[in-house]
Amino acid sequence: VALGYTMVYGIINLINFAHGEVLMVGAMVSWTIVMALKDSGMPGWLLMLLSLIAAIVVCAILNFIIEKLAYRPLRNAPRLAPLITAMGVSLLLQTLAMIIWKPNYKSYPILLPSEPYFIGGAVINTTQIVILVVTAVTLAGLMYLVNQTRLGRAMRATAENPRVAGLMGVKPDMVISATFVIGAALAALAGVMYAANYGSVTHTMGFLPGLKAFTAAVFGAVGNLAGAMVGGVLLGLIESFGAGYIGVLTGGVLGSHYSDIFAFIVLILILTLRPQGLLGERVAE
Repeated sequence: VALGYTMVYGIINLINFAHGEVLMVGAMVSWTIVMALKDSGMPGWLLMLLSLIAAIVVCAILNFIIEKLAYRPLRNAPRLAPLITAMGVSLLLQTLAMIIWKPNYKSYPILLPSEPYFIGGAVINTTQIVILVVTAVTLAGLMYLVNQTRLGRAMRATAENPRVAGLMGVKPDMVISATFVIGAALAALAGVMYAANYGSVTHTMGFLPGLKAFTAAVFGAVGNLAGAMVGGVLLGLIESFGAGYIGVLTGGVLGSHYSDIFAFIVLILILTLRPQGLLGERVAE
Protein backbone atom coordinates (compact mmCIF):
# COMPACT_ATOMS: atom_id res chain seq x y z
CA VAL A 1 0.00 0.00 0.00
CA ALA A 2 2.85 2.36 0.90
CA LEU A 3 4.54 1.64 -2.45
CA GLY A 4 1.40 2.89 -4.25
CA TYR A 5 1.30 6.05 -2.12
CA THR A 6 4.95 6.85 -2.68
CA MET A 7 4.76 6.22 -6.46
CA VAL A 8 2.09 8.90 -6.90
CA TYR A 9 3.69 11.33 -4.45
CA GLY A 10 7.09 10.96 -6.13
CA ILE A 11 5.68 12.10 -9.50
CA ILE A 12 3.18 14.87 -8.68
CA ASN A 13 3.68 15.53 -4.94
CA LEU A 14 0.08 14.51 -4.21
CA ILE A 15 -0.92 12.47 -1.16
CA ASN A 16 -3.73 10.42 -2.68
CA PHE A 17 -5.89 9.84 0.40
CA ALA A 18 -8.32 7.83 -1.75
CA HIS A 19 -5.63 5.13 -2.13
CA GLY A 20 -6.98 3.15 0.84
CA GLU A 21 -10.43 3.10 -0.74
CA VAL A 22 -8.96 1.78 -4.01
CA LEU A 23 -7.52 -1.05 -1.88
CA MET A 24 -11.01 -1.63 -0.48
CA VAL A 25 -12.54 -1.79 -3.97
CA GLY A 26 -9.86 -4.31 -4.99
CA ALA A 27 -10.67 -6.49 -1.98
CA MET A 28 -14.43 -6.25 -2.67
CA VAL A 29 -14.04 -7.17 -6.36
CA SER A 30 -11.81 -10.09 -5.36
CA TRP A 31 -14.42 -11.27 -2.82
CA THR A 32 -17.16 -11.05 -5.49
CA ILE A 33 -15.15 -13.19 -7.95
CA VAL A 34 -14.15 -15.72 -5.28
CA MET A 35 -17.75 -16.14 -4.08
CA ALA A 36 -18.98 -16.52 -7.67
CA LEU A 37 -16.42 -19.25 -8.47
CA LYS A 38 -15.95 -20.98 -5.10
CA ASP A 39 -18.07 -24.00 -6.12
CA SER A 40 -16.27 -24.47 -9.45
CA GLY A 41 -13.70 -26.88 -7.99
CA MET A 42 -10.72 -24.63 -8.81
CA PRO A 43 -7.71 -24.78 -6.48
CA GLY A 44 -7.49 -21.90 -4.01
CA TRP A 45 -4.35 -20.33 -5.50
CA LEU A 46 -5.94 -20.20 -8.99
CA LEU A 47 -9.12 -18.67 -7.55
CA MET A 48 -7.02 -16.02 -5.79
CA LEU A 49 -5.05 -15.32 -8.97
CA LEU A 50 -8.21 -14.86 -11.08
CA SER A 51 -9.79 -12.62 -8.46
CA LEU A 52 -6.54 -10.61 -8.26
CA ILE A 53 -6.49 -10.04 -12.03
CA ALA A 54 -10.12 -8.85 -11.92
CA ALA A 55 -9.34 -6.55 -8.97
CA ILE A 56 -6.30 -5.04 -10.74
CA VAL A 57 -8.32 -4.34 -13.92
CA VAL A 58 -11.21 -2.69 -12.01
CA CYS A 59 -8.90 -0.65 -9.73
CA ALA A 60 -6.72 0.49 -12.67
CA ILE A 61 -9.78 1.76 -14.55
CA LEU A 62 -11.11 3.40 -11.37
CA ASN A 63 -7.84 5.19 -10.56
CA PHE A 64 -7.46 6.32 -14.19
CA ILE A 65 -10.92 7.92 -14.02
CA ILE A 66 -10.21 9.48 -10.60
CA GLU A 67 -6.98 11.06 -11.87
CA LYS A 68 -8.65 12.36 -15.04
CA LEU A 69 -11.77 13.80 -13.39
CA ALA A 70 -10.73 14.72 -9.85
CA TYR A 71 -6.99 15.51 -9.86
CA ARG A 72 -5.99 16.64 -13.36
CA PRO A 73 -8.21 19.78 -13.38
CA LEU A 74 -6.52 20.81 -10.10
CA ARG A 75 -2.95 20.18 -11.30
CA ASN A 76 -1.95 23.86 -10.96
CA ALA A 77 -4.34 24.75 -8.12
CA PRO A 78 -3.17 25.55 -4.56
CA ARG A 79 -1.86 22.44 -2.76
CA LEU A 80 -4.86 22.29 -0.42
CA ALA A 81 -7.41 21.83 -3.24
CA PRO A 82 -6.30 18.35 -4.45
CA LEU A 83 -5.86 17.23 -0.83
CA ILE A 84 -9.48 18.09 0.01
CA THR A 85 -10.59 16.53 -3.29
CA ALA A 86 -8.76 13.30 -2.38
CA MET A 87 -10.67 13.15 0.92
CA GLY A 88 -13.92 13.75 -0.98
CA VAL A 89 -13.12 10.94 -3.44
CA SER A 90 -12.36 8.67 -0.47
CA LEU A 91 -15.79 9.30 1.08
CA LEU A 92 -17.49 8.93 -2.32
CA LEU A 93 -15.87 5.52 -2.92
CA GLN A 94 -16.82 4.35 0.58
CA THR A 95 -20.44 5.35 -0.01
CA LEU A 96 -20.62 3.74 -3.45
CA ALA A 97 -19.11 0.53 -2.06
CA MET A 98 -21.66 0.54 0.75
CA ILE A 99 -24.48 0.85 -1.82
CA ILE A 100 -23.07 -1.86 -4.13
CA TRP A 101 -21.87 -4.42 -1.56
CA LYS A 102 -24.02 -3.44 1.49
CA PRO A 103 -22.50 -2.26 4.80
CA ASN A 104 -22.13 -5.60 6.60
CA TYR A 105 -18.83 -7.49 7.07
CA LYS A 106 -18.30 -10.31 4.58
CA SER A 107 -16.23 -13.40 5.28
CA TYR A 108 -13.34 -13.91 2.83
CA PRO A 109 -12.73 -17.65 2.23
CA ILE A 110 -9.40 -19.27 3.15
CA LEU A 111 -7.78 -19.93 -0.24
CA LEU A 112 -4.22 -20.88 0.74
CA PRO A 113 -3.08 -23.60 3.20
CA SER A 114 -3.73 -22.37 6.74
CA GLU A 115 -1.41 -24.61 8.78
CA PRO A 116 0.79 -22.43 10.99
CA TYR A 117 4.60 -22.59 10.96
CA PHE A 118 6.43 -22.10 14.23
CA ILE A 119 9.67 -20.11 14.12
CA GLY A 120 11.02 -19.92 17.65
CA GLY A 121 8.16 -18.45 19.65
CA ALA A 122 6.56 -16.82 16.60
CA VAL A 123 3.79 -18.19 14.38
CA ILE A 124 3.44 -17.50 10.65
CA ASN A 125 1.16 -18.97 8.00
CA THR A 126 1.36 -19.46 4.22
CA THR A 127 -0.63 -16.29 3.43
CA GLN A 128 1.76 -14.14 5.47
CA ILE A 129 4.80 -15.72 3.79
CA VAL A 130 3.19 -15.02 0.39
CA ILE A 131 2.62 -11.38 1.42
CA LEU A 132 6.32 -10.92 2.28
CA VAL A 133 7.50 -12.63 -0.92
CA VAL A 134 5.05 -10.72 -3.14
CA THR A 135 6.10 -7.43 -1.51
CA ALA A 136 9.79 -8.12 -2.17
CA VAL A 137 9.11 -9.16 -5.80
CA THR A 138 6.90 -6.10 -6.33
CA LEU A 139 9.59 -3.77 -5.00
CA ALA A 140 12.21 -5.37 -7.28
CA GLY A 141 9.85 -4.99 -10.28
CA LEU A 142 9.12 -1.35 -9.48
CA MET A 143 12.82 -0.53 -9.00
CA TYR A 144 13.53 -2.07 -12.41
CA LEU A 145 10.61 -0.17 -13.98
CA VAL A 146 11.67 3.20 -12.55
CA ASN A 147 15.42 2.86 -13.12
CA GLN A 148 15.76 0.75 -16.29
CA THR A 149 12.81 1.46 -18.64
CA ARG A 150 11.71 4.32 -20.90
CA LEU A 151 8.55 4.78 -18.81
CA GLY A 152 10.66 4.94 -15.65
CA ARG A 153 12.95 7.56 -17.19
CA ALA A 154 9.87 9.56 -18.24
CA MET A 155 8.54 9.26 -14.65
CA ARG A 156 11.79 10.56 -13.19
CA ALA A 157 11.90 13.41 -15.70
CA THR A 158 8.28 14.36 -14.95
CA ALA A 159 8.96 14.23 -11.20
CA GLU A 160 11.95 16.54 -11.61
CA ASN A 161 10.34 19.11 -13.92
CA PRO A 162 7.16 18.30 -15.89
CA ARG A 163 7.41 21.42 -18.09
CA VAL A 164 10.97 20.72 -19.23
CA ALA A 165 10.14 17.01 -19.60
CA GLY A 166 7.33 18.06 -21.96
CA LEU A 167 9.79 20.06 -24.06
CA MET A 168 11.99 16.95 -24.33
CA GLY A 169 9.16 14.88 -25.83
CA VAL A 170 7.75 13.33 -22.65
CA LYS A 171 3.96 13.49 -22.26
CA PRO A 172 3.46 14.37 -18.57
CA ASP A 173 -0.29 13.66 -18.60
CA MET A 174 0.30 10.15 -19.97
CA VAL A 175 3.08 9.51 -17.44
CA ILE A 176 0.92 10.65 -14.52
CA SER A 177 -2.00 8.50 -15.70
CA ALA A 178 0.35 5.50 -16.00
CA THR A 179 1.60 6.16 -12.45
CA PHE A 180 -1.98 6.18 -11.12
CA VAL A 181 -2.71 2.92 -12.95
CA ILE A 182 0.40 1.26 -11.45
CA GLY A 183 -0.55 2.64 -8.02
CA ALA A 184 -4.03 1.13 -8.44
CA ALA A 185 -2.56 -2.28 -9.33
CA LEU A 186 -0.47 -2.13 -6.15
CA ALA A 187 -3.55 -1.18 -4.10
CA ALA A 188 -5.56 -4.07 -5.62
CA LEU A 189 -2.73 -6.52 -4.85
CA ALA A 190 -2.56 -5.20 -1.28
CA GLY A 191 -6.36 -5.42 -0.92
CA VAL A 192 -6.47 -9.08 -1.96
CA MET A 193 -3.56 -9.96 0.36
CA TYR A 194 -5.14 -7.99 3.22
CA ALA A 195 -8.50 -9.74 2.78
CA ALA A 196 -6.83 -13.17 2.55
CA ASN A 197 -4.84 -12.49 5.72
CA TYR A 198 -7.64 -11.07 7.90
CA GLY A 199 -10.50 -13.09 6.42
CA SER A 200 -13.12 -10.35 6.06
CA VAL A 201 -14.01 -7.36 3.86
CA THR A 202 -16.22 -4.30 4.31
CA HIS A 203 -16.68 -0.85 2.76
CA THR A 204 -14.66 0.89 5.51
CA MET A 205 -11.70 -1.52 5.48
CA GLY A 206 -9.43 0.77 3.42
CA PHE A 207 -9.31 3.73 5.84
CA LEU A 208 -6.88 2.40 8.46
CA PRO A 209 -4.49 0.57 6.06
CA GLY A 210 -4.42 3.73 3.93
CA LEU A 211 -3.55 5.90 6.92
CA LYS A 212 -0.89 3.44 8.12
CA ALA A 213 0.56 3.16 4.62
CA PHE A 214 0.90 6.95 4.52
CA THR A 215 2.68 6.73 7.89
CA ALA A 216 4.94 3.97 6.55
CA ALA A 217 5.77 6.03 3.45
CA VAL A 218 6.69 9.04 5.62
CA PHE A 219 8.61 6.76 7.99
CA GLY A 220 10.78 5.32 5.20
CA ALA A 221 11.00 8.53 3.08
CA VAL A 222 8.00 9.54 1.01
CA GLY A 223 8.86 9.31 -2.69
CA ASN A 224 11.46 6.59 -2.04
CA LEU A 225 10.32 3.08 -3.10
CA ALA A 226 12.74 1.13 -0.89
CA GLY A 227 11.93 3.52 1.97
CA ALA A 228 8.21 2.77 1.63
CA MET A 229 8.79 -0.98 1.95
CA VAL A 230 11.25 -0.61 4.84
CA GLY A 231 8.82 1.77 6.57
CA GLY A 232 5.93 -0.67 6.12
CA VAL A 233 7.83 -3.67 7.52
CA LEU A 234 9.28 -1.67 10.46
CA LEU A 235 5.88 -0.17 11.27
CA GLY A 236 4.37 -3.66 11.31
CA LEU A 237 7.10 -4.89 13.66
CA ILE A 238 6.69 -1.87 15.95
CA GLU A 239 2.92 -2.45 16.13
CA SER A 240 3.34 -6.18 16.79
CA PHE A 241 5.89 -5.70 19.57
CA GLY A 242 3.85 -2.78 20.91
CA ALA A 243 0.67 -4.87 21.03
CA GLY A 244 2.58 -7.59 22.87
CA TYR A 245 4.11 -5.34 25.51
CA ILE A 246 1.67 -2.42 25.87
CA GLY A 247 -0.18 -4.17 28.72
CA VAL A 248 3.09 -4.67 30.62
CA LEU A 249 4.33 -1.13 29.96
CA THR A 250 1.08 0.49 31.11
CA GLY A 251 0.44 -1.83 34.06
CA GLY A 252 -2.59 -3.39 32.36
CA VAL A 253 -4.32 -0.04 31.63
CA LEU A 254 -4.08 -0.52 27.84
CA GLY A 255 -4.57 -3.83 25.99
CA SER A 256 -3.32 -5.20 22.67
CA HIS A 257 -6.30 -3.66 20.82
CA TYR A 258 -4.59 -0.27 21.31
CA SER A 259 -1.77 -1.29 18.94
CA ASP A 260 -2.95 1.23 16.30
CA ILE A 261 -1.66 4.13 18.40
CA PHE A 262 1.94 3.08 17.68
CA ALA A 263 1.57 4.01 13.99
CA PHE A 264 0.77 7.57 14.91
CA ILE A 265 3.38 7.80 17.68
CA VAL A 266 5.94 6.79 15.04
CA LEU A 267 4.54 9.39 12.59
CA ILE A 268 4.86 12.18 15.18
CA LEU A 269 8.40 11.16 16.14
CA ILE A 270 9.60 10.87 12.54
CA LEU A 271 8.08 14.22 11.51
CA THR A 272 9.67 15.84 14.57
CA LEU A 273 13.13 14.22 14.59
CA ARG A 274 13.76 13.25 10.95
CA PRO A 275 11.15 14.74 8.61
CA GLN A 276 12.93 13.41 5.50
CA GLY A 277 12.37 9.80 6.69
CA LEU A 278 14.80 6.96 7.40
CA LEU A 279 16.15 6.65 3.84
CA GLY A 280 15.50 10.23 2.74
CA GLU A 281 18.13 12.85 2.03
CA ARG A 282 18.14 16.54 2.76
CA VAL A 283 17.98 18.31 -0.57
CA ALA A 284 18.84 21.92 -1.38
CA GLU A 285 17.19 24.06 -4.03
